[in-house]
Amino acid sequence: MSLSNELVEASSPNKIDQIYQINIDLFTQAGVHYQEWQHEPILDFDTDQRISDELGITAAPTKSLFMKLKGGGHCLLLTHRDNRLDSKLVKSLVGKRVSICSNEEMIAAIGCEPGAVCPFGLPEHVTLIIDPVLYGFNEIMYTPGKPTSTFSFAGAKLDSLLALLPNPQIQLPSSA
Repeated sequence: MSLSNELVEASSPNKIDQIYQINIDLFTQAGVHYQEWQHEPILDFDTDQRISDELGITAAPTKSLFMKLKGGGHCLLLTHRDNRLDSKLVKSLVGKRVSICSNEEMIAAIGCEPGAVCPFGLPEHVTLIIDPVLYGFNEIMYTPGKPTSTFSFAGAKLDSLLALLPNPQIQLPSSA
């Protein structure tokens, strides 16, 4: 069974709500327990750290880097917040040079706000590149499309969520 992602116009005022709902549906379908916090908008790492401290969130922070592929297409790297992009490694995995999308390109392609890119609920053509370091954390957290929400779940359950997504997926090598 696969979770279908409906492609909605990025300019739709309900796009963020739709991404958020896709995430809730994904957890329900996968039978994965998650926790949610509501807070002021988080659009940068400093605010993310401050809010996590204030709310007592102990899950490992993730980041979702949305990139364009030379010659067309997109991919998203899901990794720990403190890890850096190795563009040569990603090129070797996807077969094309990658570069970070501008805010405008990203909004047009997936509808997420800069700083609040969600790794789930993306258009089906977006390749997901998963950093296996995330599986080793008791819990990982991310923004489910709404910059005023944070979700966390067990890192060991990441594969259960990924298995329901229609997106092509690539695992980074474990040593990366």
